[in-house]
Amino acid sequence: WLIALRVVDYRRAFFIVMLLALYPIFNFKGFKYNPDLLQLVTLPLVVLAYLHAFEKRTARSGLWLGLAGALALMTKYWVLTMIGAVGLAALMHPDRLKFLRSPAPWVAIAVATLAMIPHLMWLKEVDFLPLTYAGDVYGLSSRAQSAQLVLGYVGHNLALLAVPVTLAALALAWTSLVRPSAALARIWSRGANAGGNRSQALNIWIIQIVVAVGPPLGGLFFTVYMKTDWGISLFFLTPPALIAIPALRLPKIALFRIAAIWLLLTLATLVASPYIAAREMAENPNAAASYGARSQLARELTQEWHMRFRSRWAVVAGTTEVGEPMTFYSADHPAPFTPGEVWSSGLTSLEEARRLGFIGICDTSDGRLPVCEAWMAANGKDAEQVTITTQRFFHGHPGPAISWKVYIVPPAK
Repeated sequence: WLIALRVVDYRRAFFIVMLLALYPIFNFKGFKYNPDLLQLVTLPLVVLAYLHAFEKRTARSGLWLGLAGALALMTKYWVLTMIGAVGLAALMHPDRLKFLRSPAPWVAIAVATLAMIPHLMWLKEVDFLPLTYAGDVYGLSSRAQSAQLVLGYVGHNLALLAVPVTLAALALAWTSLVRPSAALARIWSRGANAGGNRSQALNIWIIQIVVAVGPPLGGLFFTVYMKTDWGISLFFLTPPALIAIPALRLPKIALFRIAAIWLLLTLATLVASPYIAAREMAENPNAAASYGARSQLARELTQEWHMRFRSRWAVVAGTTEVGEPMTFYSADHPAPFTPGEVWSSGLTSLEEARRLGFIGICDTSDGRLPVCEAWMAANGKDAEQVTITTQRFFHGHPGPAISWKVYIVPPAK
């Protein structure tokens, strides 16, 4: 909403928000929580801070831009695509000299650099392992495979964008569907349009084009394993980029239509979602990774710890797929410790886990079970071993029954 108001008027801003609400990433496809989804918070902040700095050109606006950039970088290095696009927009804009002669961009660079110093020091301490990890995991030797993945990335994101764009066209041309030429004449005109800020719209157009075209071309050039998830955070500017086109006319009735479409689709999805889950469970009953009852396991383990030690459960040891859900679902929110990590998360340590006591968890359906058991045997010699089985049900359809090998290590005396 705030980004839209810097580019268009209130009527168009409302239409843009409705389009984002219809974009599957924001509404219907929030099936997992990861850094790619978290960028949907940090990257809009970067764009908003940039538009503000480009308009105000003050040191204070540069401060906010620098902090927003640092926050985004700490989410995932992939945000360099958006930060690079912002930089290109600043350099390509006709008013670039006004911006570059102001303190805003230089304060932003200085603040972002200062804010990132602790992280850069940590990177040096771990010998830049996150970067080498990315190169090892996502580097490909086959250009043909890279091209295939890039095509999949492009097709996936185009399909997602087609949903709000098609529904927007439907809302704009609702009463003229039988006469497309009349509909086009009504919503498209070359006359003057006071509903947009062309200077800020140009920033949006440049940024969106760069982040839409740059990553696929980079993936092809560097033969990178392109994941479809990487596009999650890069297309939230498509609605404002389209609605800010000066020739587009937006009748008031289109606001009601797009809101009605959003409401009907949302209600239909909410009504259908339990049946979708039940059908999915019936067709794929053994998907332990997706349907494991981790919340139930977290509750049971929290109770087990309290019964034995009358204290807060402080540390959970296990793979990220097991440990982090325990941190999320348990009322004690134990710090996760991942055995075998090349570098520590900084949330806890093996020494602290031994001092405070911990619960180790091995998923018997995981191929890494032998490694997990070996670590527990070496680091939980005084552990009480328990086997817990959990299972979820969807409309009477049983989910996978998962057995967890649990190691309860008491606090040090």
